[in-house]
Amino acid sequence: MPTYTKGYTLAPEKRRWFIIAIIFIAIVFNYVDRQVVSILKPILKTEFKLDDTGYAMIVNIFTFCYAVMYPVTGWLVDRIGARLVMFYGIITWSLACIGGGLSRSITQFGLFRGILGMAEPTNFPAQLKVVTVWFPGKMRATANSLCVAGSSIGAIIAPPAVAWLAITFNWQTAFIVLGAVGLLIAIAWKLIYRDPPAHILNEAASTAAVPQTTAFAWKDLWKTKSLWGILLIRFVSDPVWYFCLFWLPGYLQERSGLTLAQVGMFGWIPFLVADLGAIGTSAWSDKLVRRGHAPLKARKIMLTLVAVFAPLCVLAPYLPNAASTLAVFSIVAVACLSWLFTVSVVVAEAFPVNNVASVLGIAGGFGALGAVLFNYFVGQFMGTLGAAKIFIAMAFLHPMAVLILWTMVKPERPKSKIETKQFN
Repeated sequence: MPTYTKGYTLAPEKRRWFIIAIIFIAIVFNYVDRQVVSILKPILKTEFKLDDTGYAMIVNIFTFCYAVMYPVTGWLVDRIGARLVMFYGIITWSLACIGGGLSRSITQFGLFRGILGMAEPTNFPAQLKVVTVWFPGKMRATANSLCVAGSSIGAIIAPPAVAWLAITFNWQTAFIVLGAVGLLIAIAWKLIYRDPPAHILNEAASTAAVPQTTAFAWKDLWKTKSLWGILLIRFVSDPVWYFCLFWLPGYLQERSGLTLAQVGMFGWIPFLVADLGAIGTSAWSDKLVRRGHAPLKARKIMLTLVAVFAPLCVLAPYLPNAASTLAVFSIVAVACLSWLFTVSVVVAEAFPVNNVASVLGIAGGFGALGAVLFNYFVGQFMGTLGAAKIFIAMAFLHPMAVLILWTMVKPERPKSKIETKQFN
């Protein structure tokens, strides 16, 4: 008979998959909640008497708060733990979503979008911390990819779900219902999550390249070469994925001849392919670990091979039809999402467990900054330089990330008693 720690009525080896399922659902609705505004853009512009500049201001309020709070939430996870940060994060962003539906002025609406942006980064550092302490290296990339696959699933289901709620009821209902679902997710998290027992912690630590009982102090993290490597990787590789999210639907209409209805019918295909492909590449890197490769090296090998496919985007302006464009961007999206999923695992294997959330938080902020700058570049030059030149620039980004990965990222170990200060 196995012996479980206090609070365990379910075997930890089974509980961890329930935890992964809840994180997946939370990330799905994290993305749905943030996309409500873009889907309801014409209605909201009429409701609040906004022009495009006013709409951009609302979007930027969310984006700025999101980028600023990402490193802060990572630090909080390392200080007080994933359980509480995830719980209060979901509660806060769900209430903010409901608040958006109850808003009667643009000031109120902007305030709640800012709160949403401050709360939503809690998901990802907490998720990585959970995967790091609950799963050994041979399972970690698969578990991580199953969690963060929720981001693309959210992007897939948001348009039909939000449109149906708004058409059947009204735009306010879309915000309120989605916020209410988030509150239910928070309750489920509170009921299911437990800190892992000793034998699970030991299993997770057994494959770690870095001692898991120590941690860098916050200021000393910035002295590590690997942190700067991770930041540069996210800065240069994230923009390609953001292009797929925010620019591809318009490109399919303006350059490939699809109607809005056809984009609704087929535009989700690259995101579904990306999800399935990224889960598959993550599982393959875990298989390399089981075959004897060091976990960090296994991730580097996989990421290098999938990066070869990212430059296929240069073919897009010369493809004969929308179907071939969708096919090419499906492959590119697999490469993008494989990097987005597995760079988080690289963080878990390059840094002590008590630093991983902080590192991911900082990296997420840099990734968002890179996307903001690239989006500005695309917006300014798509009509003048043309899509072909933008795709050429995109083609170099993942190869640059490969070079950074192999030259700058390695296991980081605290070197002195000062640096081994515990975070929690």
